[in-house]
Amino acid sequence: MSRKQSHYIQLDLIILLIALIVVSVLAIYNAQQLGQYVNASGNHENFALKQIIYFAIGISFMAALQFVDLDQLYKSSIYFYIVGVLSVVILHFSPNSIARPVNNAKSWFNGDMIPFFTIQPSEFAKIALILCLAMIIVKHKEKYEKSTVNSDLWLILKIVIITLIPVAFIIKQPDLGTSIVFFFIAGILIILSGIDWKILSVLIVGGAASLVLAILLIVNFPELAQTVLGIKPYQIERVMTWFDPTQQVDDDRFQIDRSLLTVGSGQLTGKGMNHAEVALPEAHTDFIFSIIGESFGFIGSSIVIFVFFLLIYKLVTLGMKSYEFNPFGSYICFGFMSLILIHTFQNIGMTIGIMPITGIPLLFVSYGGSTTLSTMIGFGIVYRVAIEQSKQKDFLFN
Repeated sequence: MSRKQSHYIQLDLIILLIALIVVSVLAIYNAQQLGQYVNASGNHENFALKQIIYFAIGISFMAALQFVDLDQLYKSSIYFYIVGVLSVVILHFSPNSIARPVNNAKSWFNGDMIPFFTIQPSEFAKIALILCLAMIIVKHKEKYEKSTVNSDLWLILKIVIITLIPVAFIIKQPDLGTSIVFFFIAGILIILSGIDWKILSVLIVGGAASLVLAILLIVNFPELAQTVLGIKPYQIERVMTWFDPTQQVDDDRFQIDRSLLTVGSGQLTGKGMNHAEVALPEAHTDFIFSIIGESFGFIGSSIVIFVFFLLIYKLVTLGMKSYEFNPFGSYICFGFMSLILIHTFQNIGMTIGIMPITGIPLLFVSYGGSTTLSTMIGFGIVYRVAIEQSKQKDFLFN
């Protein structure tokens, strides 16, 4: 293999991706063996096969992205962001005939528009937001080489406004979980943008205090919380169930109990393939980690968590190494890392009862067309950053 070809073989990222794809297909296959997934024709849905197709399409997108220079992405970031915002705006104003509510949430364009899968615009808007915020931070730092309090506050304001525009429509779907993901990405990039530590301290303390006050308001004055915070009754029930597991809130308590039972039934080594026994709603999507626990046990679940840890570690180190030569690519890595981090922590946390239930999937593993494709696109962009960093490193040492 020539040195030029070797730049395109980022073995560590490839191994991590293959591992997550294998885990996803096996877990989804086991989930659909429960016999609770039957379509209108009376046939069992083959979600595992559909997921393989999604991965195949995603890999083709990844391959195509390797022909796109990071400078081109940099210049096009604002356009991707505009398309992402327009997609959630159009979804908001679309009639139910093309944007049918699912579980009381208007988050998808129907599969009637494009055969085979529904489209969730907010999933693609996450990647667009990462690209746009990375571009904004880099441009700001180029303009203000020496930062001041005013320039730092101006950068924070720009990041907040850019994040709030899509969130304003996403939260009305209603999709509080995805809105939190957007804010988390923005928060991590603010922290890593190099603003003054005094401003950063005030933001962190203020954010933590606001979160605590919001939880206390929901727990002690739920009716007032609906008015002040603008959240829905079912969202309050989820927080109440998380805060006080002894209370009996039918749907959420049942879901958590079934999830814990599913995870615990796997014990140390799991039941293996084709032995899923505990009926669990949304097992192939939001609660896929419960199936991993049942099928592969504590050991298998720990390995999956370790793979995610390695991926997050790789994204952090890649971002740090890329910063000197390509700050835009660096902030893309940090943004994608924050996306993986919040999804992994929240999803696994809710399956074992330490976080409230949200509709946040386990990226790379949960079943879903939009989620899988958007994640693979993000991974493809990061892979391109790794190639650029490898080329730059080779250039410096030769």
